[in-house]
Amino acid sequence: MVLAGKIFKLSEPFPLNQLAQKLEGFRVEKEDEQSKQMLITEVKDMEINENSVSGRVSKDEMYMVRQRDELKPVLRTVNAPFVFRQINEQVFLLVLEKKRRANEIANDLSRILFLRPGHIIEARIKPEVMEKYYESSFEDARIIFFDQVDIPNVEKMALYGSALADTDLYHDYLKHGRLWYIVVQSKTKGFIVGITRNCVVTVFSNSAPSDLVQYSFEEVVPLTLE
Repeated sequence: MVLAGKIFKLSEPFPLNQLAQKLEGFRVEKEDEQSKQMLITEVKDMEINENSVSGRVSKDEMYMVRQRDELKPVLRTVNAPFVFRQINEQVFLLVLEKKRRANEIANDLSRILFLRPGHIIEARIKPEVMEKYYESSFEDARIIFFDQVDIPNVEKMALYGSALADTDLYHDYLKHGRLWYIVVQSKTKGFIVGITRNCVVTVFSNSAPSDLVQYSFEEVVPLTLE
């Protein structure tokens, strides 16, 4: 089963104990205008440790389903696990969802903590740090995507295969773009993982959510601090 998550950071210092107090027991109800059903957003399953706060955002939403010749609204509840962790005086957030949903949940958490979005922002890896991390995993690389390509009418370039340690080809591509997305085998965890410069992390091997959490905070977050 593929596991996905995205790493964010708080734009300003925020003590974890205060963060936990704001999240604990949070619940809001809002009536859906079309279906008149009550939609609930709440924070559940909170766990508070010395350097981390975790839980899940439970969020109702309506989507349309075709039943015979008619579109009908159906209630769906999204449950998005999250972990806040303090590293070197900086508070990071991992949302265990795919990119679009993770962005949405990060904005929801920003509204809860700061009353508006924009205080929880993307964590990012510098291109040169991404290159260094990739080059340390040359023999285990599977896929590389390049962005910021300077060739006219070319937006992205990619290398696929098990022989990506072909440094001549790699350096030729690197002259025209920057590393955006890589798929490698983690030397510490052993699983196949994809990482983007804006810290979307996808584990393709069989693994538990705790493995994704551990890898994200132990290997990916330090890259954002370099």
